[in-house]
Amino acid sequence: MTGTNFKIGAGIQTINPTSGNIIDEFEFTGPKALSEILDEATATFAQYKRSTVTQRVDGIRRLSAILSRQRDEFATQITREMGKPITQAHGEIDKCINACEYYATHLPEMLKPRDIEVTPDRAAVHLRPLGVIFAILPWNYPWWQVVRAMLPAIAVGNVVVLKHAESVTGCAFSIQDAFREAFGSKIMNTVVLPGERASETIGDDRIAAVTFTGSERVGALVAQAAGAALKKCVLELGGSDPFIVLDDADVESAAKAAVKSRFLNNGQSCIAAKRILVPRKQRSEFVASLDRHLQELSVGDPMDPKVEVGPIARYDLLNDLNDQRSRAVASGDLVLGETAHPAGPGAWFAPILMEVQSSDSPLLREETFGPLGAVTFYETEEDAVAIANDTQYGLSSAVWSSDETRAQRVAARIKAGSVFINGISASDPRLPVGGIKASGYGRELADYGLAEFANIQAVRVTSTGS
Repeated sequence: MTGTNFKIGAGIQTINPTSGNIIDEFEFTGPKALSEILDEATATFAQYKRSTVTQRVDGIRRLSAILSRQRDEFATQITREMGKPITQAHGEIDKCINACEYYATHLPEMLKPRDIEVTPDRAAVHLRPLGVIFAILPWNYPWWQVVRAMLPAIAVGNVVVLKHAESVTGCAFSIQDAFREAFGSKIMNTVVLPGERASETIGDDRIAAVTFTGSERVGALVAQAAGAALKKCVLELGGSDPFIVLDDADVESAAKAAVKSRFLNNGQSCIAAKRILVPRKQRSEFVASLDRHLQELSVGDPMDPKVEVGPIARYDLLNDLNDQRSRAVASGDLVLGETAHPAGPGAWFAPILMEVQSSDSPLLREETFGPLGAVTFYETEEDAVAIANDTQYGLSSAVWSSDETRAQRVAARIKAGSVFINGISASDPRLPVGGIKASGYGRELADYGLAEFANIQAVRVTSTGS
């Protein structure tokens, strides 16, 4: 088996990464069908942009109810298609429900025109929808990635054409159906396209803007295509997030959180703790605590509610991870702790933590997307900040300390879109999500996510007198 999905002439097959069995087959969306979908999305936008805020809030609340009603069904589909432990899959759907409730509650205030003092005239700033948004989104959080990126866009009044990752095509059509039922129109439209057809779709005149979540390599191609067409583009790309433990932090709490952050979602998260930075003088104590929590992880069938780590989502990704581990060992990196994984079929990779011996280690220079964590030791706080920033990425980060003032001082020097003090990186509808450097640009969630795919229109009224 070479991949979780592979082409079968005019389509793809999706494969269960736990068993290696074929789940389903899907045909690619042909040129004629794609054009019809874009026409339909454009026609839908012409109507939907006239909807009231109250009508959109009602749609969001209906979406929340659908998610609650079909929670088990959607979670099971996530687990079957990409191997996420079922308890975490339920958590992903719950997160989507929370986002719905947040926007349903706050949307009227968020979309209220902002009055600006320009005496003697009157002025206000409005958020107007742009049109049809082309969303190219990944497999690791099949539902949450769509909700966090596109629910704000839909809330403003836009319509979405979704090209989801091929390995979660079943989830993509479930998402489409749920949004259509909730809003009573075809505001969500799933297309099944090979990657090479994305650029031509970006350039289509019926597409108003683009959002992409994935690797920096593909993100650069998406940005190039969007730039050539002079279209707005939001990119949420890779990450190699530092998890900085200062010398006054509680070792046990920090080590437990580091393991949770690194191995959540089978280690397949952009904002996982990919580089754990620990004071050298606390090496022995911290490594012992890390290994203890690592050994406590339950690895196995992701349909078991007690399992915390399942298989890698795709076999090609498993091959990449095995290659990174081999190169790390060859460069001198040391195994600090490792668990076992089930025998038999499936894209299994045993969770492992390695001590980095060189700044050129692939565990520091590249993004590791799976249950493979890097631990490195530093001498001073200045060294910790330097190591944390010595990366092409700048997505998220964490700082652990018993002194909040000190942690805030360190946080201000970290080059990342988010910093979590005494907590693990996690997206929240109340806060913006996004990165800098090779981690992309633009923001999702909160009111920032609304503004990304809106025409921020200023309207000034000059009095003509009586």
